[in-house]
This record gives sequence, structure tokens and C-alpha cells, in this order.
Amino acid sequence: MEPTPTPRKRAALHSLGCRLNHAETQLIRQRLEADGYEIVEWSDAADVMVLNSCTVTAQADAKSRQALRSARRRNPEARLAVVGCYAQLDARRIAEQGWADVIVGNGDKLAVTEFLRAAPSGTPIVADARIPRTPFGFDTFTASDGGTRAHLKVQDGCDFMCTFCVIPAARGRGRPRRLDNLLAEAEALAAQGVREIVLTGVNVGTYADSGATLTDVVDRLHALSGVSRLRISSIEPTTVDPALLERMADPAHKLVPFLHLPLQSGSEPVLAAMRRRYRAADYRRFAERALTRVPDLCLGTDVMVGFPGEDDEQFGETFELLDQLPFAYAHVFPYSERAGTPAVRLPGIVPAPVRQRRAEALRALGEAKRLAFHRRHLGRVLPVLFEKPSRSGVAEGYTANYVRVQVPHDSAAALRNLLLPVRLIEAGAHAVAGIWDEARPPCP
Repeated sequence: MEPTPTPRKRAALHSLGCRLNHAETQLIRQRLEADGYEIVEWSDAADVMVLNSCTVTAQADAKSRQALRSARRRNPEARLAVVGCYAQLDARRIAEQGWADVIVGNGDKLAVTEFLRAAPSGTPIVADARIPRTPFGFDTFTASDGGTRAHLKVQDGCDFMCTFCVIPAARGRGRPRRLDNLLAEAEALAAQGVREIVLTGVNVGTYADSGATLTDVVDRLHALSGVSRLRISSIEPTTVDPALLERMADPAHKLVPFLHLPLQSGSEPVLAAMRRRYRAADYRRFAERALTRVPDLCLGTDVMVGFPGEDDEQFGETFELLDQLPFAYAHVFPYSERAGTPAVRLPGIVPAPVRQRRAEALRALGEAKRLAFHRRHLGRVLPVLFEKPSRSGVAEGYTANYVRVQVPHDSAAALRNLLLPVRLIEAGAHAVAGIWDEARPPCP
């Protein structure tokens, strides 16, 4: 009789917050797989559970705590680890409350598997040392999960020190990824069939390593065989090299016409209190110049409402600027007090219900902007890069300027990773319906 095989240990991962977190979670997943774990869903029974946490708002902290407590209830015997921003800033409390067995900040988060190998001692393992400012690299790269798009981390940390932001404390000061290291991962992704690479980081526009800027990185990636599109996830207004707009405007360049440009406020006094590095008039001029120079540009933004001292007139200035510029979408956040930031000491606290009302007004405006952006493309035939089908019978993908397109198709999964010309025929708030003429050849 053959011996019964020993069942593999099971590991579950969950990521909160930004795209950067999700990219790092994929690296942790691969290290767990290399250690022999079978990866299961977060809701399943597991021997090890790893939460990649977020702390950008008080709500993010609450979600991190809720996820840890819920995981502990569902899997009381599992070894529970929390990594990332919340672990970096609140490690002692997490340990005291017994919410996790392994607590690892951003400096060592990718080494969480090494801490998990240590024998349980009954006392939580805590690794929240100060994050060094030196350039970094990875010894293992992200493996594609069969998706069309992959995130490539090129930078971490931030030196801008906005008064509302806790990220410099949670992720450290700005530092680049070594150029040779990020290019090697990009080549590995291209070899796995990834057709779109998204450059991610905390403050990507400040990238500088070995004399190379973000524009140099974009040009090096443009030369990669197999990759069809390059996208920059989010970039501060004062760090955009005009040469990047030239690349976006060039139909032969792989950098797509997409610009996520955080605004935060349209009021000069509020921007000054936030210590943002531009005035509202500067932002408007740059946005208008970008929209003029880059055809079909998708311009998105982040906006914060209810910052200390923001009155109705100042909120109105933000609403007016958002209304006047042809944004494709807007991410809206009520101001959230973060311990240790200068903003918590400012006078003029805006009541929570007022913050919420202002956020709802801007979100409604943002939805109208998105629908208008979608409608501007109706009747056109545009290349769509198809991803995994969202549901049976519907193929889904994105145009270069990030219009989400849905096409009915009997074999939707067969279109994954194909770049196909699609006629856009009906606009919705969240997607545009399209028709693919199968007689048309795929796009190069």
C-alpha cells in the first residue's frame, strides 16, 4: 500500500489599500509558494494568514483591525501575520492586543516568510525598524497570475511631508528601486506574456537612480518586446517631466495617455495649509497644458474634503475647479485625522457630517464626469486590451486611456490578452458597451 501523502500547508493572503500593497502581496505569495504552501482564499481555513495592511486613514486602520480579528475568529489555530503600513505605525498595540503572531513593518515586509519559519514562542514577533533611505531591489520577481496587466514597483517612500499624510512615517523617505533590478523584472513579466506594465510607487515622479529619471525608465521599458502598453499609476503634479507628455502624445510610444494627478484641494489657503507644492492656478495651467498636448488624455485626480479650516467658500473653490476641468474621474476622500501629522494640531475642525456631505457632492460630480468622458468616445473604434472575463458571455478590457469596455462574446476567455479594435456604442457610468467586428484583424 502506498503511503498517504502529507497534505500541504495552506496559506491565505489579503491586501488592503493601494496598488503598491497589492504588488507587494504578490511577491509574498510567491515566497510562501516557494516554502511549500498551497495558497487558498482569505475566507478558507489556513495554517498561515498574512494581512498586508493600510493606514492612510482612520478607516483604513479600522479595516486592518477588523480583518485581523475576523481572521483570528475564523482560524484560531492559524499563525497570523500582519505586514505593511499599519504594522509599521502601530506594532506595539497590535502585539499587546494579541491581534497577530508576527508583526512586520514596511522595511522587512517581504521577509515575512522568514519570520513565519521561526518556532512559535507565545510572544508576538515584532519587526518595525526604521526604514533605510538606500536604493532597493528584489531577489525574486512578481510572477504573472495569467493576467494582462502587472504592476512594477519602481520607487517607495516620500519626502514631500504634506501635513495630512502619514505615509512618510509608514513607508519611510523617498528611495528608488535600482534601475537594473526593475528592468530585469520587467523583462521577466514580458516573457510571461504580460502586455501592460503599470509603474507604481509612493511618489514615482521623483525616481532617480544611476543618473536615470522616470522618463528614462519609461523609454527603457518602451524597448521591451512583447509589452504593448506602459502606464504610470499616480504622479504628483510638480514631478511630471514635460517629456512624459511628449511620450503620451506619440502614438508610436507605448506610454498611454493616462495621467492620475492628485489635486487634493482647489483652494489656495487649504493647499498652503496642506503644504502642497503648487497653487490651484498652477494645477489648472498644467492640467490644461497636458489636455492640449495629449490627445484623448484620461485625466484623473484625488480630492480631499473637510481639511481643518476649510469653509464653505473654500470647498466651493474645489468644487468649481473640479467642475471646470474635464476630468475623467475623481477619487474623493473626507479628511481623516492621523496621529503624529501636523494637520491634527490645526484649528478649524470640520464636523464629520459636513465632511461627508461635501464628499458626497464631489463624488456625484465625479460620476457625472466619468459618464461624460465615456460618452465622448461613442462611435469611435479603439484598441481594447482584453483581460479575464468579468462574467460568462462578456469580455472586458480597457482602452489605452482607461475606458472600461465590455463586449458580449460566447468565448470571452479566449479574448484574454488580445488587443482588438472595438466600436464603442453605449456609455454607462462604469463601463462602455462595445462591438468587436471579428473581420477586423487584431491590433499590433
